[in-house]
Amino acid sequence: MALKCELCAKKAVAGGSHVHHRGVAGGQWKRRATHTKRTISVNLHWVTMSINGSMVRVKACANCIKRVRFDNKKAASPKVAAA
Repeated sequence: MALKCELCAKKAVAGGSHVHHRGVAGGQWKRRATHTKRTISVNLHWVTMSINGSMVRVKACANCIKRVRFDNKKAASPKVAAA
């Protein structure tokens, strides 16, 4: 199974790692600093959540877990009527 969020399809992306050398005279450190490729992973977790009325175990990213919990909490809270 791929490392991908099943709710929003977020997946790992490629990026660059840059070593910052401090204190190099002349400001030429950018030309000498090493650049290496790296992958930025997704913060995935196995969670059991209610989707379309049934409990399903899905692999979801942390942002989706927070969003679903916030929406459920918002839907469950009683609405206060204005006087």
